[in-house]
Amino acid sequence: MTETLKQASSPEPLDYLRRILLAPIYDLAVETELTTLHKVSARLNNQIYLKREDQQPVHSFKLRGAYNKLNSLTEEQCIHGVIAASAGNHAQGLALAANKLGIKATIVMPKTTPDIKVDNVRRFGGEVRLVGNSFNEAQTASVEYAKAENKTLIHPFDDVDIIAGQGTVAKELLQQLPNADVVFIPVGGGGLLAGMAVYLKQLSPRTKIIGVEAEDSACLKAALAAGKPVDLEQVGLFADGVAVKRIGENTFDIIKHCCDEVITVSTDEICASIKDIFEQTRVIAEPAGALSLAGLQKYTETSKGGESLAAILSGANMNFHSLRYVSERC
Repeated sequence: MTETLKQASSPEPLDYLRRILLAPIYDLAVETELTTLHKVSARLNNQIYLKREDQQPVHSFKLRGAYNKLNSLTEEQCIHGVIAASAGNHAQGLALAANKLGIKATIVMPKTTPDIKVDNVRRFGGEVRLVGNSFNEAQTASVEYAKAENKTLIHPFDDVDIIAGQGTVAKELLQQLPNADVVFIPVGGGGLLAGMAVYLKQLSPRTKIIGVEAEDSACLKAALAAGKPVDLEQVGLFADGVAVKRIGENTFDIIKHCCDEVITVSTDEICASIKDIFEQTRVIAEPAGALSLAGLQKYTETSKGGESLAAILSGANMNFHSLRYVSERC
């Protein structure tokens, strides 16, 4: 695997705050709703909210970081085009953002990527190259392509501008729910958790921040145990949006200081949360999208109750053929 190098002079928290507040994303991204889950709230004896990133034009939060990053490129970089590796949602966000700005985008995707995500990347104008069976294999290939073709590599999570763009989710959430007691955020490479955590810890330090990982892709838990990012031997592919073997260097620097706790959840718990989200909103969340609600429900098993809890529905690009599996596991 090609490791991502830590960006020189990584920003301080105050600089991240400034970058998030000034991120020029709303030419393309939208401010998403915060939906109250009334039935789940009554069942769990807490006030439960869902931040609806499924409402973005690409049905995922990834558009925020991608558009913010492309807005930071030089004219020369835009002329040569950009390239990225992605399991799907970053690919769609980058393809649409590049299309909006008139930049050629090439996306390297694992062969295991759901068809719906591959088709959408092409529909948004991106060139797709299917390489390898995991994100890490696709990432290695994208680095090689970038050097050979003089393209700018857009990392899906371990980049200062990507992190700041994802942090705008927290800006909206804090405006919508100023009294949040606990916020649950899904973790793959850590871009969303890092961006949201660095914002929330500065403006709402009383709010507890919990990262949620799939048990078979728990790269953050492994990094915290080792004191640094480490490679997992393998990752599960059910929650393909968070199927990352190694947490980012830049994201981990932020998370280890700003995240209060990490919860891991099983495939069955994720499936149960997909069902809850569907019954409350009629939205079919992808497994990674339902991850944080699964973590929230696990948290309430030992919490005191009566709290204001928010989960991030990070994406809804579900492969149709996976629905039967989800239904059976529920």
